[in-house]
Amino acid sequence: MAFSSSSISPCCSSKFSSNFYLPDRYWKAKVKKIDAFNNNTQTFPLLQCYPFLNSKWERGELFKFGIRAAVTTEEYLLDGATENIQLLKGGSWSVHKFGGTCVGNSERIRNVADVIIQDQSEGKLVVVSAMSKVTDMMYDLIYKAQSRDESYLTALDAVLEKHKLTAMDLLDGDELASFLSRIHHDINNLKAMLRAIYIACHATESFTDFVAGHGELWSAQLLASVVRMSGVECKWMDTREVLVVNPMSSNQVDPDYLKSGERLEKWYSKNPSMTIIATGFIASTPQDIPTTLKRDGSDFSAAIMGALFKARQVTIWTDVDGVYSADPRKVSEAVILERLSYQEAWEMSYFGANVLHPRTIVPVMQYDIPIIIKNIFNLAAPGTRICRSTDNEFEDGQISESPVKGFATIDKLALVNVEGTGMTGVPGTASDIFGTVKSVGANVIMISQASSEHSICFAVPEKEVKAVADALESRFGQALSSGRLSQISVIPGCSIVAAVGQRMASSSGVSATFFSALAKANINIRAIAQGCSEYNVTVVVKQEDCVRALRAVHSRFYLTRTAIAVGIVGPGLIGGTLLDQLKDQSAVLKEKFNIDLRVMGIIGQDSMLLSDSGIDLSKWKELRSQKGETADLNKFVQHVSENYFIPNSVLVDCTADSHIASHYYDWLHRGIHVVTPNKKANSGPLDRYLKLRDLQRQSYTHYFYEATVGAGLPIISTLRGLLETGDKILRIEGIFSGTLSYIFNNFMGTKAFSQVVKEAKVAGYTEPDPRDDLSGTDVARKVIILARESGLNLELSDIPVQSLVPEPLRATASAEDFLLDLPKFDHELSKQRQEAEDEEEVLRYVGVVDVVNGNGAVELRRYNKDHPFAQLSGSDNIIAFTTERYCKQPLIVRGPGAGAEVTAGGIFSDILRLASYLGAPS
Repeated sequence: MAFSSSSISPCCSSKFSSNFYLPDRYWKAKVKKIDAFNNNTQTFPLLQCYPFLNSKWERGELFKFGIRAAVTTEEYLLDGATENIQLLKGGSWSVHKFGGTCVGNSERIRNVADVIIQDQSEGKLVVVSAMSKVTDMMYDLIYKAQSRDESYLTALDAVLEKHKLTAMDLLDGDELASFLSRIHHDINNLKAMLRAIYIACHATESFTDFVAGHGELWSAQLLASVVRMSGVECKWMDTREVLVVNPMSSNQVDPDYLKSGERLEKWYSKNPSMTIIATGFIASTPQDIPTTLKRDGSDFSAAIMGALFKARQVTIWTDVDGVYSADPRKVSEAVILERLSYQEAWEMSYFGANVLHPRTIVPVMQYDIPIIIKNIFNLAAPGTRICRSTDNEFEDGQISESPVKGFATIDKLALVNVEGTGMTGVPGTASDIFGTVKSVGANVIMISQASSEHSICFAVPEKEVKAVADALESRFGQALSSGRLSQISVIPGCSIVAAVGQRMASSSGVSATFFSALAKANINIRAIAQGCSEYNVTVVVKQEDCVRALRAVHSRFYLTRTAIAVGIVGPGLIGGTLLDQLKDQSAVLKEKFNIDLRVMGIIGQDSMLLSDSGIDLSKWKELRSQKGETADLNKFVQHVSENYFIPNSVLVDCTADSHIASHYYDWLHRGIHVVTPNKKANSGPLDRYLKLRDLQRQSYTHYFYEATVGAGLPIISTLRGLLETGDKILRIEGIFSGTLSYIFNNFMGTKAFSQVVKEAKVAGYTEPDPRDDLSGTDVARKVIILARESGLNLELSDIPVQSLVPEPLRATASAEDFLLDLPKFDHELSKQRQEAEDEEEVLRYVGVVDVVNGNGAVELRRYNKDHPFAQLSGSDNIIAFTTERYCKQPLIVRGPGAGAEVTAGGIFSDILRLASYLGAPS
């Protein structure tokens, strides 16, 4: 059943046109004929009052009741002469559209009125939506009525109360009395209409559109009254008197600009004003049946009005500062775009971005009318300007930085793949496929076809895929059975990620950057589509990977060239020093090298500190004590790796804990990079080490451990450089312990060994228990790491280690007791020192990797005083690489090999190496 007025009256007297502000043509029309089934017009007295009703009832489908009406051509000839006032169109007019949140309550309506009054445009056309949630309330009324739920009456009272209270807060005097009179009449007539729906248990589309559109009528009248009370002459427009649309399939309508223009001229001749408040969302069909503009109808209304008035610009007021480069709910560091072209806005909105409905852009494009998206709650924000692009606009700073303007996603899709050799070279196959899809009313979101014509895949909403698959299998059943088609497969749980930008077509490498970002985030692509216009690149990924994919590409194009979420495990001496270095250098890295390192979490043995956007490293200790929570390694890892906006994540293990090291494989398998000075993983069981390295080589996940051998010295990287360039390692020999280097550099003259050990402990060179250094185990681990890097598959137990801890003292209870008893064993080492000095030699504690013979050792050796190992001072390390290229004179790496600063520096260097691998400039 269809209504073409804004309210219902219990009789057809034309006097109600003034009371109910209905379009006069509805009441002045001459009725040609009213037919009622069995002349039983008394059963539904409501129906005989409205000759413009038209529904399925006329076909006898509901209650065998029918009413039809036709109006003569005199329906537009109103009583009395009208003034011939011409509407002057053009740049003097500006159009504003305010959404439901903008007019959600009385305070916000006042704010909107202030914006309208302050606009200096000569003419102002304002389109308003219903108050926030009102449209949903109106649809709920219909649902309850047709469900025979009598609570629709209570719900209708709630609608009345909401508007009544708002009006009483905003208006007074005649304006309040007039509004209350009108809304009470509307509510009474809606009750009659809803009663009819209740009895019929059914609401036609026209009934639904008619009821749902009342929210806009009321909000437009309220706003117009507020503006008038501010002293500005103002008229309100029921756009059903002006906008004419032709209903189309797929729940859409097409505006009839010619008829709408004619009606606008007639409306304006009767209601001349330079400030007009118009209803959004609602319109009429050519038969004067009320309808709506469907989804985002108020935006569409504003764009149509902008075109009809040939306005200077159309401003869409909403509750965000503009159009974001990505969904800020998924990418918290999405930025506001200053400008979009019509095409870019269309592409982004098609792919689900909360910009505008694609059809909203069409009316304004014809007249090059810009659309401005602004925030009613932040008037200072410049917003986003949508307009036709020009060549010189690319000189704008922001736009020239990135050829990609924004990213959008569509979730809950399924990929349908049709393949078979029988498709190749057969005309009409694609037509048959998509004709079948159309027959079930499914919407194809994206299409991808191999150039060999062997397969076609396309994405459809997941809720529609079963019907599509069944229809295809029915249509191509014979082709499947004969083998011409090999399969029709469905991949559920998919999402689309689209990159949009007009400059993508003229910028080389955009697709490469896009796909590289996805690959480095370990995102598998299932399908790809790109139009020849290159305004967008579209990929299909697993739905569970969608947010990570969106963050990855957005980070690559917008945040910095490389953004990395960092998790620090073990904020002790080394970890704490690293945090200080990150604090001092992070701003420089971001500004000069486009490297954005965000410490998202810090975990110790007992507590952890987590942040969604990055920890303030200037006060991380205080924050950890104030806001820290109980340490939970699994939660910590999940938080760092699954953050909202940074796709690349690295865990930095600054401990010496074998339990932490046992998690490396799982972390790498999950796509989390690992950086560590912890030697336990690479010197542990050989099978675990090989498994770890195999995983690293097979993926884009990186594992860096330079600091495991020489703290900040480039030992691992030097060794790899030699091997990767084709050199052959013969022998690696070195002083790998800064502690033992210090001890033997100072074990001279008459000093006792125990005295030097005590001095080293006081100076902070040894572990709390010096036996950890003197045992040689730490050096043995470094030897094993270098041996394995050189290609030797050795276990730690394969390395003979000469311990400097006297046998009787190895079981001593405490470090203090050990130091007290150590002087008893000074004689043996003093004797070795004297023998070496007699031969012009020195003692050095070294590790050796003999690649030729496939073994290694850790022992105390004597070196001539002119040997490089004898020239050390302090706690320096030195490593000599003997290779086929460096055979006569070994390649020497020398420098500080101990201390928190240099070790943390080595870890920091690995983090920067990771950033380089992920795309940062070198």
